[in-house]
Amino acid sequence: MKTIFPKKECHVPKWFVIDATGKTLGRLVTEVSKILRGKDISFFTPGIDQGNFVVILNAEKIYITGKKENQKLYYRNSQRPGSLKVETFKQIKRRKPVHIIERAVWGMLPKNILGRQYYRRLYVYCSNDKSSLIAKKELQKVNVDGKNWIELSL
Repeated sequence: MKTIFPKKECHVPKWFVIDATGKTLGRLVTEVSKILRGKDISFFTPGIDQGNFVVILNAEKIYITGKKENQKLYYRNSQRPGSLKVETFKQIKRRKPVHIIERAVWGMLPKNILGRQYYRRLYVYCSNDKSSLIAKKELQKVNVDGKNWIELSL
């Protein structure tokens, strides 16, 4: 029997809309990274781009469990002496909530050319005011529950 590899041209990417209101960061980002990579399709092949587009709304309403809101630290550095900046989850959520989800998704994607292609298909917005974008495209809404169940509806 011969191994069949799907062609890149055979896959037509879909658009998924996810509302992040009240969702746990890790559970949401796990499902988003699977959708971006295309691991939810039956003929997934790691070396071929078969991913989909994901739009995440209400990024400022995401939460994390426990004391991590004050204890989880994010580091940035410009490679200059003394330029290390440290911020907590709470500070970044107040200043730039989109960055939290983008950075978490980036951490779950492969660190190569395909990973950068997947990352470009992620759109994260702070509020629900992107209804014009949603109206233009035929999108599928995704509900991610606390138990990792996904419900797809048109």
